[in-house]
Amino acid sequence: MPRRPCCKRVEELPGVRYFKPRGVPLADLEEVSLAFEELEALRLAHQEGLYQQEAAERMGVSRATFGRVLDAAHRKITRALVGGLALRIEGGAYTLE
Repeated sequence: MPRRPCCKRVEELPGVRYFKPRGVPLADLEEVSLAFEELEALRLAHQEGLYQQEAAERMGVSRATFGRVLDAAHRKITRALVGGLALRIEGGAYTLE
């Protein structure tokens, strides 16, 4: 039986939670879901420029876990951009701090 995911600290929720390619009707779009903790990992690593260890401490997880969350976020963003898919930001295992 798999372990229950631990909650990761998220400092703020995004104001915008949905992105889609221009000119494509919503009905025709496939979606990719990005969890709030994945967006937080992107924010800490790329917007704030923190090293993985520092970012992991801010999120209350190990460096290895942070790396996996960041990798999952990169893969989802890449899939959405390259494939012309909509990106929905929602859910996940997080606590708002």
